[in-house]
Formats: sequence, structure tokens, C-alpha cells
Amino acid sequence: MFHEPTPITGRRIRVALIGCGRIAQKHLEALERHRDNLELVGVCDVDAEARAEAANRTGAPAFASLAETLEGTDADAVILCTPSGLHPSQAIQAAEAGRHVITEKPMATRWADGKRMVEACDNAGVRLFVVKQNRRNATLQRLKQAVEQRRFGRIYMVNLNVFWTRPQAYYDAARWRGTWEFDGGAFMNQASHYVDLLDWLIGPVESVQAYTATLARDIEVEDSGVLNVRWRNGALGTMAVTMLTYPQNFEGSITILGERGTVRVGGVAVNEIQHWQFDEPRPEDETVFDTSYETPSVYGFGHPAYYENVVQALRGEAEAETDGREGLRSLEVLIATYLSARDGHKVALPLEY
Repeated sequence: MFHEPTPITGRRIRVALIGCGRIAQKHLEALERHRDNLELVGVCDVDAEARAEAANRTGAPAFASLAETLEGTDADAVILCTPSGLHPSQAIQAAEAGRHVITEKPMATRWADGKRMVEACDNAGVRLFVVKQNRRNATLQRLKQAVEQRRFGRIYMVNLNVFWTRPQAYYDAARWRGTWEFDGGAFMNQASHYVDLLDWLIGPVESVQAYTATLARDIEVEDSGVLNVRWRNGALGTMAVTMLTYPQNFEGSITILGERGTVRVGGVAVNEIQHWQFDEPRPEDETVFDTSYETPSVYGFGHPAYYENVVQALRGEAEAETDGREGLRSLEVLIATYLSARDGHKVALPLEY
């Protein structure tokens, strides 16, 4: 059973960054924004060039392994920006050393591993945070508010599209990419934040049915897939994902159709409110389109806002918005998606009783 850890007060919270690759840059930007509350005390990567670059950028000591980082720093928490398949063992190792864990998505590539992470952090009395920065995007915050205010009435249908591109060179750049063990495919890796929206926005999923395919890339996992969804509230939905869009990332969108409202949030990464209509307009609707923003990448700008909650939770001032159990909710939908595609039938949730 999880016991509330002692709040960290009266000083900056010490963190160590494990993995200094692509997504780590977003974390470094967020840490710089929160320098009054967060102190980076170590960077770690198995690649000497990557860790040297991170050390030069931040001035933090560099380490070649998680074990060395845990031994050589007094970090309160570790940030896992490593290949997804390494998250479980690294989270457990950090928890057993008494450190809080902040892990990038997906928290794991296997259902059992995700549960082991939660259990290990519970047993050690440390917090487990799963990064879901898209929830903090301004456009999705407005959409979440409309759902919570029940402005849609009964939700009938939901559609999500993730039409991005990942060339073969992307997968070839690192041996772990495109593997079942360490990465996962288009759903598990690239579209996992959109899978998270299925539960976070609409509610518990009743069942899924999926097809996946590896149409063009030389990888183990899928580069494209489609998913049918039924929610427990009766809503129906679809999700289409591909990493083969020509010639560049094209769309990341969600459309919700309800009895009293229709909304589409699109753009390359749900960064544009493109349609917003309800039967009963409200004053805040006049500025809703101003919420849209330009984004140079599919990552958006949610990491700094995400870390606000991490700081508040570790200081004992707020509950963690995306803890390990919250992370399991989208992981369960992901695993159900892959089971359905593999076995050719509908998969009902929960996976276990």
C-alpha cells in the first residue's frame, strides 16, 4: 500500500536525467524554466557523446549508468528518458534506492511490467509520475473543461487521427527503435498520448478491436493501424494512426460529436481548435479560437506545465495528476489494442479482474 512520502520543502528538489536523447531536450527546457524549484544534479547516458553534450549544456556531472547516477548523486528523483522497454527495470532500481521516478511515455511496453513499476514504488514509499504533457496543452484543457461541464450532453462518436511520418532513417538511427522489447510501434510510441485521450477525455473503455500493419518500414512493429473503440458510456469511436504520411507530419486531431455539441481540435498535434459549437454558447467561447498555437514539433509546450504538478506533488501541496495508476489506464488500452490486432478479435477491458 502506498504511503505518502515526506514532502520536500525548504530547498530545491534534486533531479537526475537518465537518457539524453531526443525527448530529453524537452525535459531540460522544462527544468530550466523551473530552476527556482528544481536542481539538476546529474545527467546519464550510455552514449559518451550524448552525456557529454548534456553535461556541457547544463553543467551537471555526467554518468554512464543509472547505478552510477544513484550512487554518485543525492537526487530526490530520476527522470527516465530512456527506451520504453528499459523503464520498468530502471524505475524499480530507482525506487529501491529510495528515489522518486518520473518516466516518459509509455511507462512500459508490457502490462505486467507496468504493474510491477507501480508496486515497487508503492513498496518503497516513493512517487511514480508518468509524463503526459499533452494533457496540459491549452487546447486540450479547454476541451477537457467542456467535457467536464457536460456541454456535449451524451457523447455519440469520437474520432482521432495521428498522421505523422517517421522515415526509415529515424528507426535506423538507434537499434532499439521499432522493436517490440524496447520501443513498441506507432500506437505504443508515437501515438500513445492520443491513446491517453480516449480514457482521459471520454471515460473508461469497454472494448477495442484493431488492425495493425507494417506497410513500408523495415521494423518489427507496426507503422500503421486502425482501432475501433466502444466506451462504457455507450459512445463509439475510431482511431487511425500511421507513420507513413508523405512528406511530413500532417495531422494529430480529435473530433467529438455529442447530442448538444461538436468540437474538432486538429493541427499537426492537437494545437488548433478548428470547430467549436454547442447548443448553449458561453462567454468563454468568444476566445476559444485564440487558444490555438503554433508548434514547431509534435511535442507541444506541455512539459513545463507538467512539471508544475510534479513540484507541487513532491512538496506535498497537490496530488499527482498522472501517477503510475493513471499511467496504467492508457497502457491497458494499448495492450488491448495489440492483443486484438494479434489475435483477430475484440478485447474487453479490464484485462484482469
